[in-house]
Amino acid sequence: MLPKVESWGDEIKSHRKLIALSILFLISAIFLNNLAGNYVDRVGTVAVSDLILDHIPSINLWFLLSYGFILILAIFIFYPLFFNVKRLHVVISQFSLLVLIRSFFIILTHLKRPADAVVPVLPKIYTMLAFNNDLFFSGHTALPFLGFLIFRKQKIGIFFLIATIVMAITVLLMHFHYSIDVFAALFITYGSFKIGEWLFKGINGY
Repeated sequence: MLPKVESWGDEIKSHRKLIALSILFLISAIFLNNLAGNYVDRVGTVAVSDLILDHIPSINLWFLLSYGFILILAIFIFYPLFFNVKRLHVVISQFSLLVLIRSFFIILTHLKRPADAVVPVLPKIYTMLAFNNDLFFSGHTALPFLGFLIFRKQKIGIFFLIATIVMAITVLLMHFHYSIDVFAALFITYGSFKIGEWLFKGINGY
């Protein structure tokens, strides 16, 4: 076996308990997210006006919205899996916490997607995390920003920062989210990240 592969395997084994716990946390967060998403799709919702969206046309950027986001999610998971295994459980736990917090927020605000929104047919992978009216706050903006916060001291952090800007612009141009969903995502994600740092403090030197 090649030395690097052997070393990678040893890292996985030495952190397997923490990785397993973080995956259980993720499964729980996705389950609660499904409950919240189905709830907001059932209750009565209304579309409202938006100062920014009212002054920009809706543009179909469905490929960037769907497959661009899948690419970001894949890099978010696979980068620590292959290049920073000792922090993989932290990345999964931070993501799980963000999903959990977002699940709480979306049940508080019952807004319908803007009337002129471009709503593409999304890949099936989205059915676990996305629903029709789970608007507040924007997950498309939050995830890459969380990636930036976690990896800000590494070169990959630049990718996540650019991805945050691209995704924010994309959902606004598609009228897929209200502007408050996008801007609030940055502040709430930062708060979630700091809470995660406090919760996971002392775990494996984090």
